[in-house]
Amino acid sequence: MRIGIFEPATGDNGAGGKQEMLGMQYANKETPTVDIGGTTYTVELVYADNGSDPAKAPTAAAELVSKDVSVVLGSYGSTVSLAGGPVFGEAGVPAIGVGCTNPQITAGNGYYFRICFLDPFQGTVLANFAQEKFSAKKAYCLGELGNEYDQGLINYFEQAFDGTVEKDSFPTNTSDFTTYLNKAVNEDADVIFCPVSITYSTQIVKLAASLGIEIPILGGDTLDSNMVLEAAAGSDVQLYVSTFYQEGGSPEFDEGFKAWLSEDSTAMTNNGGNDTIAAVTA
Repeated sequence: MRIGIFEPATGDNGAGGKQEMLGMQYANKETPTVDIGGTTYTVELVYADNGSDPAKAPTAAAELVSKDVSVVLGSYGSTVSLAGGPVFGEAGVPAIGVGCTNPQITAGNGYYFRICFLDPFQGTVLANFAQEKFSAKKAYCLGELGNEYDQGLINYFEQAFDGTVEKDSFPTNTSDFTTYLNKAVNEDADVIFCPVSITYSTQIVKLAASLGIEIPILGGDTLDSNMVLEAAAGSDVQLYVSTFYQEGGSPEFDEGFKAWLSEDSTAMTNNGGNDTIAAVTA
């Protein structure tokens, strides 16, 4: 039995994709076979890298379909899930999203399912948190231009936020966010909401630390990463994220996964170099 792994191993979401894949690989190690109708099947994971790129996603999806997979898991990144979804639908291959939260992924596609919460829920929770925790009246929102995940989540945050919202979108491959963070400060924002990829969020958090920015930074599930947390370590940056799982939620899982990581140097590297458990892995 073949399970297709539709994930980014490269590109802006490569780090998150690798952590999401670790959960699948650990599950495969724990459950290498499955019994169906009295027959025992060996489970084989088949990979296709969608490159964090919606232009590459349909090709990666078609590659999995051509390899006769029974079901597909993925993808980290709503944009690539949206782009690859029609391929799975047309082929009649069921796909299960693990951490792709944009509601449009499953809307109108009878073959795409998901196990995570949705952005309308996540955005509302974060907006309510900003108001209840910080009495926020003004929010500065920052996302990547054209990114379905970023822009969708910002939209739901704005709808739920009872106050003023200032928004900016940065071009893909931006490496200097000084202008954006200074704008948040100059406009007296009470919170900064930047639901962006791990690649961008680590840069933003490090820069906020170096600039001494005291405005709380809020992020969606993509910011729940040990790499982002390390970027904030040792600084006064206030970082708050929404998440699917917090380490300690299942001690048995935590112990087993950490033991597996310690035995596999490649898996440890793909987890960002330490054994902190990412929510997308769980």
